[in-house]
Amino acid sequence: MDHVNTPARAARTLCLTLLLAAAPLPAAHPPAPRGVGGAVASAEDQATDAGLEVLRRGGNAVDAAVATALALAVVHPQAGNLGGGGFAVVRMDGAVSTLDFRETAPAGARKNMFLDRRGEPVDGSSLVGPLAAGVPGSPAGLHELHSRYGRLPWPTVVAPAIRLASRGFVVGERLASALEEHADLLSRFPETASVWLPGGSPAAAGTIMRLPGLATLLRRYAEHGPAAVTSGPAAAAIELVSRRYGGVLRATDLAAYTPVWREPVRFRAWGWEVASMDLPSSGGIILAETADLLRRTGWERAPRFGAVQAHLLAEAWRRAFADRFLLGGPGSTGVTAVRLLDPAWLRRRAAGIRRDRATPSDRVEPWPGRRRMESRETTHLSVADGKGNVVALTTTLNGSFGCGLLVPGLDLLLNNEMDDFTTAPGRPNQFGLVQGEANTVAPGRRMLSSMSPTVLWRDGEVVALGSPGGSRIPTATLQVMLNLVVFHDPLQAAVDRPRIHHQWRPDRIDAEPDALAPETLAALRSRGHTVLFVPSLGRVNAVRVLPDGHVEAAADPRGGGSAGVAAEGRSPR
Repeated sequence: MDHVNTPARAARTLCLTLLLAAAPLPAAHPPAPRGVGGAVASAEDQATDAGLEVLRRGGNAVDAAVATALALAVVHPQAGNLGGGGFAVVRMDGAVSTLDFRETAPAGARKNMFLDRRGEPVDGSSLVGPLAAGVPGSPAGLHELHSRYGRLPWPTVVAPAIRLASRGFVVGERLASALEEHADLLSRFPETASVWLPGGSPAAAGTIMRLPGLATLLRRYAEHGPAAVTSGPAAAAIELVSRRYGGVLRATDLAAYTPVWREPVRFRAWGWEVASMDLPSSGGIILAETADLLRRTGWERAPRFGAVQAHLLAEAWRRAFADRFLLGGPGSTGVTAVRLLDPAWLRRRAAGIRRDRATPSDRVEPWPGRRRMESRETTHLSVADGKGNVVALTTTLNGSFGCGLLVPGLDLLLNNEMDDFTTAPGRPNQFGLVQGEANTVAPGRRMLSSMSPTVLWRDGEVVALGSPGGSRIPTATLQVMLNLVVFHDPLQAAVDRPRIHHQWRPDRIDAEPDALAPETLAALRSRGHTVLFVPSLGRVNAVRVLPDGHVEAAADPRGGGSAGVAAEGRSPR
């Protein structure tokens, strides 16, 4: 298959064609750091430093990725976690594998648990408090990733996170702003407020924050692995606070959790090999389907940054997200990647795309066979080592600070991933996604996700990338990928360029402020598109291994992330 691109902050560096008027241009972002020995890009500089520290100590890409993820569990509580889950795509020694450590529904979960007696959703029940919490997958998942591929001893990999939690870390502007924005949620539970709202107010930027309970938990985790969280006093503490506020998460659920190695979704895109996540993530399927539809409609031959490219991109996404409606986790009754990526179905999908007119979403039905009616606070990290191995890892609590409930004594926030199930069929979740029966709540089931950690490679070059952003994850990831493989942008420029988004329902194009020139906007509206301007779409973090052995890292300026290389200097290759 082949793939896609989107509008661009390219206006910074390229002249628009005569067909377009230049949109206002933001200042250029510095080029991506380049060096040797490995690279890390993550949401927080203190977490990126943890990953680079492990690389400099001789760790490989997996060691550094796990160290970065655990550091994010300390310094990025909005999404970094031991109380949530995620996915990882790993390319080690040329072989690709994917790890699913997505949360699962507790054994006590039921299909209609978020509905009242009349079948109406109970406001907030799938978002706030422990009833919204799935069984965390991160403790077992990160350990499993290291067990299979890590080089350094496990305690060495956990050590940077322990140090940050025990000695303290500096609260940055981004975390301080998030704490203020979500103070109402955090104040709902005294256990949470006592840690993150000291004295009744959010911790201010510049504050040194220490998390002694989390430090103790991490020390036990370094010594005993996942059992430190999923059994014994920690599991008992999680069950106790869950029961206190009406949740169904139990210690037995924690003990029963198992991460799963799965086959990736693989496809070709403009001469590149691409690997991403399969179910329970919809991300890889959306990437693959969209790329194929773009190839079939000649997207890459249209003028860059013009209305035709934006239109075809929106039309391809419209169809891919419509097909997402019928997806569910493994073992559900949903449609599989094999069916949605079947050439016959893709030909039919492409044939319905008109170059001159938008197709109303009401006329775009999901894959035939059923006709029934996802805070964007996730975090993504990308890591490369000096041997050319890479990891793309996305982890989440779902909403910012998850369900808002902190486990006392552990300083661990629980997720609210149950909202990623179809809690009320035919009604949108917090990301505006309308989902189908295949994704309904069932004990032990993994909820559908949009996370899209992705690895691509060609002729000695390897890229790892991904994004937070709920339903906007695959569209942001794809646009950066297209900037790289179709237009050969420098890594940082590919990440920086402005983006658009479409997800079938609601039927509109979301666009960053500088994504569309006035003529492009007018042409899209004349085709029947509704356009809504939004502040930002995704926060992609990416690393690249170059054929000469150098590495690069790019953090998305939209999210105040951090990128660095293990060492400056010339490659030994």
